Amino acid sequence: MIDPQIEAQLRADAYARALGANIEAIEPGYSRVSLVVTPDMLNFHGITHGGVVFSLADIAFAAAGNSHGQTAVALNVNISFTNATGAGAHLVAEAREVNLGRATGLYEIVVTEREGGQLIAQCLATVYRKREYFGRGV
Repeated sequence: MIDPQIEAQLRADAYARALGANIEAIEPGYSRVSLVVTPDMLNFHGITHGGVVFSLADIAFAAAGNSHGQTAVALNVNISFTNATGAGAHLVAEAREVNLGRATGLYEIVVTEREGGQLIAQCLATVYRKREYFGRGV
């Protein structure tokens, strides 16, 4: 279980709120975040802009990476886009901790379409764990 103060801080992310992303679950080393693609999130081809998909994955990555209450910042994110979506698609990003070290953490983030589970993108991402803490008792 995650500390309620840490969870509250992660849920207060201004960019996630502006994008309309909903943090559905946060556990130590794990998060699930979703959003519904709106017409203003489409590129000139009429499909979901890659930046929206990346943003959703990054929000899930940030929540999972910071879920331990230690400030974690991205060092690297590699994303592969596999399928396109359009307006109305309900996207879900799940971030899972693959390895947690003293100074770094490795995460896999998978973005799928909720209806049918089609893979939209897959990421491998690394955080640097700073010597800073937040949440209860800090």
